[in-house]
Order: sequence, then C-alpha cells, then structure tokens
Amino acid sequence: MTRNSLFQSENRRLKKRTDDSESVFKNVDWFTVIIFLLLVTAGVFSIYAASYDYDQANILSFEEYSGKQVVWIGLSLLLGMIILIIDARMYETYAYPIYLALLCLLIVTIFIAPDIKGSRSWLKMGPMSLQPAEFAKFATALALAKLFSGYNFILNESPRNYLKALLIIFIPIVLILAQKETGSALVYFSLFFVLYREGMSGLVLFAALLAVVIFVVAIKYSETMIIGIPAGEFFIMCLIMVLAVGITVVHARRFTIARNLFFWFAGTALIEWLLSLVDLHLNGYTYFFSVLGIGMLYCLLELLRLKARKLILTIATVVMSIGFLMSVNLVFNHMMPHQQKRIKVALNIVEDPRGDGYNVNQSKIAIGSGGLSGKGFLKGTQTKLKYVPEQHTDFIFCTIGEEEGFIGTSLVVLMFLILILRVISIAERQHTVFVRVYAYCVASYLIFHFCINIGMVIGICPVIGIPLPFFSYGGSSLWGFTFLLFILLRLDATGRTRRTQ
Repeated sequence: MTRNSLFQSENRRLKKRTDDSESVFKNVDWFTVIIFLLLVTAGVFSIYAASYDYDQANILSFEEYSGKQVVWIGLSLLLGMIILIIDARMYETYAYPIYLALLCLLIVTIFIAPDIKGSRSWLKMGPMSLQPAEFAKFATALALAKLFSGYNFILNESPRNYLKALLIIFIPIVLILAQKETGSALVYFSLFFVLYREGMSGLVLFAALLAVVIFVVAIKYSETMIIGIPAGEFFIMCLIMVLAVGITVVHARRFTIARNLFFWFAGTALIEWLLSLVDLHLNGYTYFFSVLGIGMLYCLLELLRLKARKLILTIATVVMSIGFLMSVNLVFNHMMPHQQKRIKVALNIVEDPRGDGYNVNQSKIAIGSGGLSGKGFLKGTQTKLKYVPEQHTDFIFCTIGEEEGFIGTSLVVLMFLILILRVISIAERQHTVFVRVYAYCVASYLIFHFCINIGMVIGICPVIGIPLPFFSYGGSSLWGFTFLLFILLRLDATGRTRRTQ
C-alpha cells in the first residue's frame, strides 16, 4: 500500500470517528441531562441554605459547603463529557475488569481507610476524601449487565445462572459490610428488582416483603405477652395460618385442602379461646407449633397422594416463616447497640428525642414548620440554628421542607419521579440486553436512595446514612451517580445512532 492510500485511509478513519462523535452528541437524551442539571443546581442552593453562615454569605465561597459542591459539580460535568466521548463498546468490553478493579479497591479500603465514626469506608486523597462504595455501584451494574448479555444466558435456565448473578451482587455487599458501612451495603439489594425484571419469580420479592413484615411486627410488639408468648410472635403465627390457606387457594388451586386447613386452624383457635375462659389454655408455642405442624403434615400427605407439587410452596412458606421468626431476636441482638436503638426509635418502641431520635425529631419539626409554601429561602429557623445534625448531607430534604414547604418538596419529588421514569423509558426502548439491564440497575439505585432517604427524614425508615442523589453534599455520591447516569446516556446514544443509520 502506497503512502497516499495509507494517508487517505487514515483520513477516512478519523472522519468516521468525528462523524460518530457528532452523531452520539446529537442522539444523547438531552432531556435527562436537563433534569440532571436542574437537580444538581437545586442541590447547591439547598446545601447553601442548610449550611448558611451569616459571616460567609457568598454561595460560591470555598468556606461554604455550597462552594465546594459547585467544584464537585464542575468536575462531574467534565467527567460526564469524557464518558460521552469514550467509545461505548469499552463499557461492555471492560465491564468485568472494571468490576474486579473496584472490588480490589473495596478490599484495600478495609485495611487502609481511617476510622471515621466507627466506619472504615473513606479513602483520604490529600485534601479530598472518596468513598469507593459509591463507585462500586456503576461497576456492579456493568458486571451484571455483562452477565445477562452473555450468549444464551437465561436467568431461569439453571441454578448456576442465579448463583453467578447473586455472587456479582453479594461480593460488594460483604466487602462494604466489612467496612462497617451498613447503609451503602443495603443499596445493592435494590438490584433484586433487576433480577425480577429479567425473569426471577415474583415469589422471591414476596418472600422478602414477608421477611420485612415478620421482622418489624416481631420487634414492634415484643414487649406485650399473649397466651405466654410475645404479641408480635402471636400475630405472625396467625398471619402464617392465613397465608397457608391463601397460598393453597391462589397458587395450588386446592380448594378442598384449603377448606380443611381453614377449619382446622379456626376450630383449634376456638378451642384455645374457650380454654382461656377457664384459665386452662395451652402455652402459645405449644399451641401454634402443634397446630401448624399437624396442618403441614396434612399438606405433605396430600402432596404425596395427589402429586400436587404446588403444595410445596404452602409447606415451604410455613416452615421458612417460622424459622425466620425464631431467628429475629438472634439477628436483632447481634446488631450494634446504636442500630438497635435507631430501629426502636423508627418503630416508636422507645422515645429518645435527645438521643438517637434527635435527628429525626428535629427533621420532622423542620419539615412540619414549612407549611404549604415554606418560610422562604434562607429564612428557616431550624436549619439556620443548626438544630438538625447532618442537614447538608443525609438530612438535606428537611431544609427544603422548611424553606420551600409542601410545594417545594413536591417539586423535588416530581423531578426525581420524572428522572426515574425517564431512565425506565430508556431501558424499555433498548434493543440490547446489556443496555437494558444496566438501565434498570440505574433506576433501582435511584429508587432505593430516593425512597429510603426521604423515609429517613420523615421518620418512617431507620436512619442508615443514605444520601439524597444530587442534593446531599459530597463528591463521592455525586460522582457515583454521574458515572451511572452518563454511562447510560452514552450507551443509549450509541444505540439510537445505530438505529438511525
């Protein structure tokens, strides 16, 4: 090949690369970018309001958290541009190496990170501190998407596929728990919604919901006694009986067996009540275990006689629910004392307005005082007098509630809902499994952070240190979500470019 032809070939290659870059920027979902910019801008003003100091009134001052956040946002926009420029194929090609690199960083963090409030999750890098757990989110999303996009990979095809997916999710969870950063570890459980979207049975989510109900009820009503057992365990045992009958009807379609179970449970409950009138009632554990045991033995015999495999779900639900119920106290007692206290405060078991319940109590006061339209920008009393700790980070939403009121918080919620629905819309229009799964990972992270953070601030969830995306002060969280969102935009833009060619 002559020098002239080589030169022409190189020119064509450069021209094609330039055209591809122009096409990508033309096909970027700019509506999502605008929502991102609106959220981070509102976040800066909220941080400024939360940390406002009368002596340092400049929002861009580096003495203020808002000034530092502006720098983080500028660097995030630069990162976003770089992500959009990089060839989209790189994210799929190097998904596993990126994931492994972040896992190594998480392992290193356990050993070299300084102890900050009992947690070893922050790496000091000169004047900055970064939290690797935030960056592991996009790496885990890429790895999960890469797994699902593998040749002929179907989640329900074999238990091995489930094992692979669960390993990708649980390895970072274990490493982050080793850093004693429970809140960040819990975020990764949101990826089970992705597994559900890709074929996992809804029974798994039902089991998770049942486990939460059992845990909450068992802890909430553990002090009062009914027929010799804690009221929480009494209510759960009754719920298990109802579930056994319901599952037998709805899932197994065995109406005769369900009827017999109902009469057995109802009849023995009536006998127990009559015995209690003359103070001859049985111990609660003896009653429930014998009644449920005989009921499940009956289901097992019918299973063998009729070969009705769906009855296995009834038996498994009862056995696993009782097993989980018996382990609740063991799990709760092994939690850290401050974690136990936070759960008890969230469930209104104990009132501790000056201790573990202080943050939430002051936060609710701040939000409630905002009324319909709020007190006005920089006019909040709860926030200005620093009654709410961490109000520029995890409790940033209370500042919005006090100063902007119901209208302002509604607008923030609306913007998040628009962003989440937009990400789901992007996911559904994809023609490749890799991008679709990755997009649903992004949506799952956003939903979890949004719901849990606001739940913490208004007192319906325990305080577990989950930041509000794009609002809470901090570079790690902002950069982590920038990586998540802009990688998705790059992948989506590439797909749209290919479809238009």
